[in-house]
Amino acid sequence: MRSSTKKFRKNSQLHLMLVPGLILIAVFSYLPMAGLGIAFQDFNPIVGFSKFNWNGDNFEYMRALPDFMPAVKNTIILSVMKITAGIVVPLTAALLLNEVRSTLFKRSVQTVIYMPHFFSWVILGGIVIDVLSPSEGIVNAIIRSFGGDSIPFLSSNDWFRYVLVVTDQWKEFGFNTIVYLAALTSIDQGLYEAAVIDGACRWRQTWNVTLPGIRPIVVLMGTLSLGNILNGGFDQVFNLYNPMVYQTGDVLDTLVYRIGIEQTQYSVAAAIGLIKSVVSLGLIGLGYWLAFRFAKYRIF
Repeated sequence: MRSSTKKFRKNSQLHLMLVPGLILIAVFSYLPMAGLGIAFQDFNPIVGFSKFNWNGDNFEYMRALPDFMPAVKNTIILSVMKITAGIVVPLTAALLLNEVRSTLFKRSVQTVIYMPHFFSWVILGGIVIDVLSPSEGIVNAIIRSFGGDSIPFLSSNDWFRYVLVVTDQWKEFGFNTIVYLAALTSIDQGLYEAAVIDGACRWRQTWNVTLPGIRPIVVLMGTLSLGNILNGGFDQVFNLYNPMVYQTGDVLDTLVYRIGIEQTQYSVAAAIGLIKSVVSLGLIGLGYWLAFRFAKYRIF
């Protein structure tokens, strides 16, 4: 007991540094939970919480919405595509950078690919719209120069999902690449020396030494991503989609925005958000269990 108290006092300054973050979490993540009751009410913002009618029909109405199940389908498909690409692309980039011997070149590439992570989708969305414009975009200009026809990337249901996945990786794969590069530094260099003595080429060293060495972190990143499987990426989709691609691009978050903000059906929007949160909580728990089961990762 005394040792724990002494340790707490020793790290008191570090604990104080957590206070601002804990306050923000409490204000923006926990206090709003009081509004979850809206999902079970016939909520009217003018009347407020003083007078309300309990209404259990919001979930039935939600299930009957013609856009609900397509939004669920799109959310899951997009999330699985993004999670898969979010493992393969940065892992490949990390393996390639790990083979580079020039420190200056490696750091320059890391800086360039990491930079989009710091920009919001409001900025990046405008860049993507300009680049993929059917009439003036540079991508379609290149396609036309080879004799092809312009492709309406942002208004075609055949292309829109792929645009979302590619642009999501453009923004985020640099950050995940750094995670894998950090994992690569923990591999014992003696294993590579032993592989060279056994006559292993660079490819065999990568397959038999590098990949097994970072397998725990790959499993960890993949399993922890399960908690985001119902997050289709509101910021990205909202800045890039339009009614022409609702069929393949409308996700739960954008559906909640249209119902709750544009149509002012707050109770129905809260019901959809509640269902999504409950399912996401279960997936997060499953993700942490799998992370502990296969990667021996635990929070405490």
